[in-house]
Amino acid sequence: MKALHLLIPALITPFVLAETVKDREGAVRADKARMEADKRWAYNDIESGFKQARLTGRPLLVVMRCVPCMSCMGLDTAVLMEGEQISPLLDQFVCVRVINANAIDLTRFQFDYDLSFSTLFFNGDGTVYGRYGSWSHQKNSADQTLAGYKKALEAVLAVHQGYPANKAALAGKQPGPVEYVKPVDMPKLAERYTRELNWDGKVVQSCVHCHMIGDAMRASYRDRRQPVPDEWVYPMPAPETLGLTLAADQAAKVQVVTAGGLADKAGVKAGDEVVSLAGQPLVSAADFAWVLHRSADSASHEMVVRRAGEESKLTLNLPSGWRKTTDVSGRVGTWSMRGMAAGGLNLVDLTDEERRQRGLGTEGMALWVKGLGMHGMHAAARKAGFQKDDVLVEVAGMKHRLTESRLHGHLMQEHRQGDRVPVKVRRGDRMIDLVLPMQ
Repeated sequence: MKALHLLIPALITPFVLAETVKDREGAVRADKARMEADKRWAYNDIESGFKQARLTGRPLLVVMRCVPCMSCMGLDTAVLMEGEQISPLLDQFVCVRVINANAIDLTRFQFDYDLSFSTLFFNGDGTVYGRYGSWSHQKNSADQTLAGYKKALEAVLAVHQGYPANKAALAGKQPGPVEYVKPVDMPKLAERYTRELNWDGKVVQSCVHCHMIGDAMRASYRDRRQPVPDEWVYPMPAPETLGLTLAADQAAKVQVVTAGGLADKAGVKAGDEVVSLAGQPLVSAADFAWVLHRSADSASHEMVVRRAGEESKLTLNLPSGWRKTTDVSGRVGTWSMRGMAAGGLNLVDLTDEERRQRGLGTEGMALWVKGLGMHGMHAAARKAGFQKDDVLVEVAGMKHRLTESRLHGHLMQEHRQGDRVPVKVRRGDRMIDLVLPMQ
């Protein structure tokens, strides 16, 4: 069977989601040897894929997958062992595999850089049809994600069949302006990487991993002493930010709606199939996240849902500051933000019950230090006197309740590299004043 398990080399972080195989070099080289002989896939050659798509009239599918990363091995295995479920669909695409991000064109490839498995779908003329890849796909079972991937392929083929008559509806899916065209154009990456992989040496060490794109962008703002924009602190907001969960085995079907959330206020119901959002046809949860990613601080979007066989139009209102409620604590990119903004502190907002047990109120700040980094910029908080099990109750004069994600956003937008931020922590029965260095 044809394997779909793609590329971009391993994510070097302490996150469980980024756990890697022991022989990372061997995994990448074995993948190359196997897949270069596979007639279905154009291996690491995007331009040939676009050329073939133009010549054949088929849509282009570009999969980006970290070979050594274990978080999506279930989906890889499912595709490899049960390829007959999607093989007839893949036959209708020009398929490209990309194993590194060194020289991808960022004017074309804009997606969730923190993931270890992503797919972008194009017309041969470069028009983006849709995106696949979300945190739900990485967390859920292989059976669910394989079914969801099949739904995405079917949805993209339907979009392709309607092209170019539907091109206006795809306008919002297209990439936005970028500061750097290639990842290796970014100052932090240009120092260490070239456009080509070092197949004659240590190939994995020569690879720009996808998550490094976000890391390098945030670093570039910090180095210029500029606030980091929301889109780089809270990228590709999950549907859960609005109070809804999409089923992993469907394209964009609502599984759960949280009472009182933005989706609930818009009239969304569990079981609804989201046909389009902001005029864009959805092929997966990643398309939903893309709309949110490109939304303004406050916005209003039309949402078309199919309910009981009939389509209805709803209005989704995003109030000012909605994006800052996004939980990014589980993202790979959060690791670098913990170093930049929090000196390596791993913080958790205590629950109401945990607060009561410690004699703390439910309205104020109570960020528990779950752990501290030991090396490099992640050791700064430890060196500044912070300890495990401290509870942050005031940071830079802020005392209100907030999450780690929201604190990172505030510190990276309101404070600059080199600033020293006053912090009050509760340690046992004592209150202690400390200073957190911004990096």
